[in-house]
Order: sequence, then C-alpha cells, then structure tokens
Amino acid sequence: MSDKSTSSDPAATMHESLPDQMTIREMSEAFGVTARALRFYEASDLIAPLRKGQARLYSRSDRARLKLILRGKRFGFSLVQIREILELYNPADKNMAQTEAALATARDRLGDMELQLSELGQAITELRQQIAEGEASLRRLRATSSAAGN
Repeated sequence: MSDKSTSSDPAATMHESLPDQMTIREMSEAFGVTARALRFYEASDLIAPLRKGQARLYSRSDRARLKLILRGKRFGFSLVQIREILELYNPADKNMAQTEAALATARDRLGDMELQLSELGQAITELRQQIAEGEASLRRLRATSSAAGN
C-alpha cells in the first residue's frame, strides 16, 4: 500500500496534495468522516497518528491507510479483512502479498454481492407479482361490490 496513488480518482489526487501532517479536524474535513470514526480506527489499530499531547497528527501514510479503509468499507469488507490487508504492507516485495490478499478478498466479496443481487432480483420479481395479484383482486372486489350495489 503505497502512499502515492496512481489512480485517476480526483479525490485521490486531492489527498496527495495535502500537507505532510494533518490534525483530526483536517482529516475529518478532507475525508468526510467524523473525529469519532478516526479515533475508532486508531483504537482498532488501523491507523496510528503521531500524538503530541492531546493532539493527533496524521501522516501521509495514515491518509493512505484511511483511504483504503474507507474504500474497503464501501465495498463491504469487514474491519478484520481490512486490517489483514493493511498488515501485509511491505514495499520490499512491491506489496505483492498485500495485492494478492486484497484481490482474494475482493473476489470473495464480489461473489457475495452478486449472489445478493440475484436474490434481490428474485425477491423484486416475486413482490411485483404479488402486487399485481393484489391489484387484480382488489379490482374484482370493487367490481363485485359495485355490481351488488346496483
């Protein structure tokens, strides 16, 4: 997990141009997360800001890690899965082990998401059918009620 993003993502580019160290407020604003979330990630050993008294100072490395944490969360990875991937950071092997683990986790998650999508599609089809049947039944009841009232 390199501190320098090669992504064409404008948000990634914006984060690269940030100062070397940021306060918790600056991190919150830059990444759209709460200070509470940042403290939670710190308590979970996902990020490790420098502590100066009560102040937390976040490095470029912390920002890169937070970017990956937020991406992992968006994809539905558990914090345990995210931690396992982050712990494999090793520039000496060009992060091959980390990339392999991230890909395996991503493939598993994609399979889960595709299954959920299929199940959701079936549920939507069944619900539409139930609604159509309910509407038809209601029309018949109204027609019978109107005919009986005449």
